[in-house]
Formats: sequence, structure tokens, C-alpha cells
Amino acid sequence: MKKVLITAALLALAPLASATTVNVSYSEDFAEKLTDDYGEREGTKLSEKVTKDLIREFEKQGLSVARVDVMIIDAKPNRPTFKQLGDRPGLDASRSISIGGMSLEGTAYDAEGNALGTKQYDWFETDIRDAVGAGTWTDARRASDRFARRFATDLSD
Repeated sequence: MKKVLITAALLALAPLASATTVNVSYSEDFAEKLTDDYGEREGTKLSEKVTKDLIREFEKQGLSVARVDVMIIDAKPNRPTFKQLGDRPGLDASRSISIGGMSLEGTAYDAEGNALGTKQYDWFETDIRDAVGAGTWTDARRASDRFARRFATDLSD
């Protein structure tokens, strides 16, 4: 019975496997913000989102990309992060809101290491009213999704 469950779990995870490797790094300034202000785990969350979005969009377009190097230049949350809430007791997780977003740049490579293309993209919300009801990284997630879609479209043209 255990073998059946393990096999089923592996088969369920198989679509997540991809030939594309995504390496996400941070600019020096953003890495400092993660350490000092947002918390390291927030960088992991953003990196996972960027990776997932790129793989999804490249697969949708049928692109053969061996590796993508992405740098998160900057990101701003819509709500206080866990670390910010701990560091500043006056912040309210549900009522403290701000305009968020993210700035990214990436380069895609083929299997031989040749650059296929680059993309720079940033998007930050401009209206605080659109942040009401948003989660911690809603606008940054939106920027990641748009970056991935536009990068894949550019590479497929």
C-alpha cells in the first residue's frame, strides 16, 4: 500500500519537473532589505513564485529554455511581513497597507549556454485603494506573473 501511495505522489509531482532551471538572486539593496526589514523567508517566497511563473509560461509557449537567471532588483509588500510585525508592534497585519510591487531582470539561456534573450520589468501599484484586501505580496506576485508572461512572449517571437 505504501508503494502505491509513494508512486501516486511521485506521479502527481511529475508535471512540476521541468527542463528549465531558474536561478533567482537578489540585488545588493534588496538582499539588505530582506535581512534588515522584511525577513529572509520573504525572499524564498518571492523566489518560488518567480520560478513557478517562469516555468509555467515557458511551458505554455513551448519554449526550450535550459536556464534562466533572474535578479529581483526590488520588491515592496502590500502588508507588513512577519518580521516587520515582530519588529514594530504598532503595525497591524490587517489594517496596515501600502503600495507594493516588484522589479526584476532576467536572461534566458539555451542548453549550450547561449543567451536567448533578456527581460527587464517592473510594476508597482499606483493607487492605494487597490491594495485594500491584498495579501502581503499581492502586487509583487502580480509583477512576477506579468514578467513571466512578457518574457515568454518575447522569447517566442
